[in-house]
Amino acid sequence: MKKVLFLTTLLLLSFTVTTYAQTSKEARAARREALKKEREARKALEAQQDSIAYLKAVEALKTGSFVLEANNVTFPNGITRYVSSNTNYVQVDNGEGIVQTAFSNFAYSPGPNGLGGVTVQGNISGLKIKEDKDGNYFYSYTIQGIAISATVFITLTGGTNQASVNISPNFNNNNMTMTGVLLPLDESDVFQGTTW
Repeated sequence: MKKVLFLTTLLLLSFTVTTYAQTSKEARAARREALKKEREARKALEAQQDSIAYLKAVEALKTGSFVLEANNVTFPNGITRYVSSNTNYVQVDNGEGIVQTAFSNFAYSPGPNGLGGVTVQGNISGLKIKEDKDGNYFYSYTIQGIAISATVFITLTGGTNQASVNISPNFNNNNMTMTGVLLPLDESDVFQGTTW
């Protein structure tokens, strides 16, 4: 009798452990599946947001009223620095442009614009806009300020509002590249320093 009771208890215990292990496996699989669906939904939402931002950026380029807010700057020597996007930007509005740099977050003098960099404001000319088969836009123009003249090349990456701008001064080889996001002018919040 003791053997039968022992075997019955052992059988019940092994059935309970097996059931628990199987339930635990199913729970882990269900959690994995839920996380996978959540990740897919998040990616779909991000893609939709990128698509909307891209369409707004393209429209802003075509109407000539936009701001490229830079979050990093690459200097001619290849060094890249992260910068504040509300003081480092390129702006175009109705035939006038602004190119501003401000390096207040590392050791530079206050600069001509009072922010540690330069602000060039002036009329733009020679405007060209082109789209490739992948939806990338290439926008270029020349800006003439009081003391500086430069050629500006903007590249908007297809499907998103991520963009880069190469600023090439006409009197020296101190080219600078800024990367960030391209926004319609009315959605931007930038601070302009003293124009040079």
